[in-house]
Amino acid sequence: MYSVSMRFSEKLAKIATGRAFKSAGQHLRHWLLDWRLPVKLEPDAIIATIDQAQFQRIYDRWGVDDPTCEDWPKYLDLPRWIDVNIRRIRETGLDLASPKRVLDIGCGAGYFAYIAQLLGHDVVGLDIDRLPMFAESTKMLGVRRVIWRIEAFVPLPDLGKKFDLVTAFLVCFNNHKHPDLWGVAEWDFFLDDIAKHLTPRGRVWLELNLEYDGTFYTPELREFFQSRGARIDNHKVIFNSGVRARPSAAIAAP
Repeated sequence: MYSVSMRFSEKLAKIATGRAFKSAGQHLRHWLLDWRLPVKLEPDAIIATIDQAQFQRIYDRWGVDDPTCEDWPKYLDLPRWIDVNIRRIRETGLDLASPKRVLDIGCGAGYFAYIAQLLGHDVVGLDIDRLPMFAESTKMLGVRRVIWRIEAFVPLPDLGKKFDLVTAFLVCFNNHKHPDLWGVAEWDFFLDDIAKHLTPRGRVWLELNLEYDGTFYTPELREFFQSRGARIDNHKVIFNSGVRARPSAAIAAP
């Protein structure tokens, strides 16, 4: 059970690390500036912009009762996932930013890209074409989607532009929960390649999935990410001003 004492301990930890002050500052900034946004960043307001008849047709084809965390139809729970993606928009700073070019890797149903577009950003989603539900959803939302599978030591395609922000939420392309989970060499190649698609001060925001051993990355990977300039916050690996080269010699692909 999540006890009161545990919550109190977490609050103390936040204060001790200064996160509480940062969070308060962000809330104040949003409160002062949200009126400038072209759409209110609340689930009901965002959902109201979506064609309800089209969404209902998608839901009728793919929706299931009480989907598990492994069932893709869980993403048809609009209030939940719109709320999740509003939070992502705020955390990445897109709510208060001037128009940016954004690449969303693993765009899924397209909600993050859609909300970013409502705010005036130029967004490209990138994903595999395995689930018809996602194809229908991104089409409904008007999200541009490039079909591409990210593989170890294979560069991204030419996307025709450089990006101010590259995001990847719930990362699976690193062979999540498979024996050949990416290590330093694979991530080194990927980050070198991503750097080619960034503007000079472009940012990268990665959110990793929990592996079977209960971790998001090995100690070696954590050290590697930090060596390339990442700020790490639990499952989030964030490069706030480009992806700098490793200070040590590059690792050659096998």
